[in-house]
Amino acid sequence: MSQSVDAEEGPRLGEGPRDGSGERAWLLQSPCVESGRTPEAERAKAAGGVSSMAAVFIVVNAALGAGLLNFPAAFNMAGGVVAGLMLQMCMLIFIISGLVVLGYCSQVSNEATYQEVVRVSCGKVSGVVCELSIAVYTFGTCIAFFIVIGDQLECLMAAVAHEGAPSHWYLQRRFTICVTAILVILPLSIPKEIGFQKYASAFSVVGTWYVTIVVIVKYFLMTEETVPTNVPTSAASWTAVFNAMPTICFGFQCHVSSVPVFNSMSRKQMRPWGLVVTVGMIICLFVYTGTGVCGFLSFGSEVKQDVLMSYPSDDIAIAIARAFIVVCVVTSYPILHFCGRAVVEGLWLRCRGEQVELCVVRERRRRILQTVVWFSSTLALALFIPDIGKVISLIGGLAACFIFVFPGLCLIQAKLSESDDRSASWYVLVVYGVVMVTIGVFVFGLTTSNSVYQDIVS
Repeated sequence: MSQSVDAEEGPRLGEGPRDGSGERAWLLQSPCVESGRTPEAERAKAAGGVSSMAAVFIVVNAALGAGLLNFPAAFNMAGGVVAGLMLQMCMLIFIISGLVVLGYCSQVSNEATYQEVVRVSCGKVSGVVCELSIAVYTFGTCIAFFIVIGDQLECLMAAVAHEGAPSHWYLQRRFTICVTAILVILPLSIPKEIGFQKYASAFSVVGTWYVTIVVIVKYFLMTEETVPTNVPTSAASWTAVFNAMPTICFGFQCHVSSVPVFNSMSRKQMRPWGLVVTVGMIICLFVYTGTGVCGFLSFGSEVKQDVLMSYPSDDIAIAIARAFIVVCVVTSYPILHFCGRAVVEGLWLRCRGEQVELCVVRERRRRILQTVVWFSSTLALALFIPDIGKVISLIGGLAACFIFVFPGLCLIQAKLSESDDRSASWYVLVVYGVVMVTIGVFVFGLTTSNSVYQDIVS
């Protein structure tokens, strides 16, 4: 998610000299300023890049996460299984095409990160807007992670205490969030390097698959007495269907990390990349659909925003699922924070315009200050936000910008910059870019306004 430094390379081909602030931002956003390329990057280069199969796994890992828990509630908001599946399938077409477009634009612009592709393709203003969007998105996702930790630990503590709800202060939600955050998450977030992410990533995928399997098995083990009486088959209104879009966008959003994945492949070509993202998104589709359909049918309209909260706290299989999710989220928070911190660092350095040597000297102090402020803010907001659905409804609309708006703008600009004869396919791609931007703006505007109205005004 961040670029590695090779001081001997200089500007990349086709880029031209970097401006001073851009060079500083690029330098200090790298995981290790002093040592040049990371060992992982060196091994990938020596091996000629990652294979298509490995790229599929990385894409799946980037997409799967805590958003999985909200899919049953999304099917409920959409108005049932049929409406939810149709909405998901329609959006999947644009999700996959957006990933393909980003690979194409990365190839054209010769850039290796999402924000730099947008910056080179669409200009500095769009690049800054993109960086701000990434910062806000990662900030909101970190809040959602804290909420998930609190919800799951509260149920785990209740199971240990053999009570319906933990009555002791040291077992309650706010205390367990604070203890876990301060003792575990904060120390993992401060370091400059996050090399442990390769282990956390594999564990996260296993955890999400386990949750999906448990939800599916629990559905098929239901008895007549536990079948829900109220299972919606249609949405309350046509706008209610679109309320499920933030969850779908949040769940499938791996576009920000897809550009580095594309550039790490041994075959940086559009055909293998198209196959990689198609297979990866189909795998995610099965995981999300299995959880969403079975979780929704297990509880009907009574399903909670976090589906695991709908199950009894003393269920052993569910307790294991909760433990998996807690560990996944605890290890994922530093990675999301690292990405957000890198963007904030880049924006800060562009504004300050300091010399590279001075920036490097002050890097540690800035990093600690940024981490403490980020950590404290996300923790404070998570303590007073009641459920994960409220956060996802806000940042899910922003995820639509990463899936639709920015890829669409990059596609339009890439095609407009071509000086060759403009064939029919050229016009089709430009129109498709306009359609992507239009859909993204619509989804972002509608879902965000609905979320603000329902969660703040009401």
